[in-house]
Amino acid sequence: MIQPIETIKIFKRQPELTVPKGEVIFRDGEKGKVMYGIVEGEVEMYVNDKLVEIIEEGDIFGQGALVHEDYSRASTAIAKTDCTLAVLDQERFLFVVQQTPMFALGVMRSYSDRHRRLKSVMDGLIDI
Repeated sequence: MIQPIETIKIFKRQPELTVPKGEVIFRDGEKGKVMYGIVEGEVEMYVNDKLVEIIEEGDIFGQGALVHEDYSRASTAIAKTDCTLAVLDQERFLFVVQQTPMFALGVMRSYSDRHRRLKSVMDGLIDI
């Protein structure tokens, strides 16, 4: 999902990390101190060792660890292609959220979109 242009501009002003194809960016259960924005490339997201989505340029991931008190990761992220990632630690994240309401809205939209996609997948797999 491509985020609004404001979010992409914010990504491009952050420190960058180059991640080669196939490298694990983070694992489920690890403590997280940063979130990521995809400047270039694609990232596979796994939950319980199952691929749940592929995210692309302009999207964000890993923000959950910055908003939960235990800083734990709830998924595993693996570079599907060579990637350039913007890196935001909690201090930068809070500053950008405070100064740029559209970024905060983009973070919430990303969470909501991801939740909706996962719910639609789960609705087809589990009969409650």
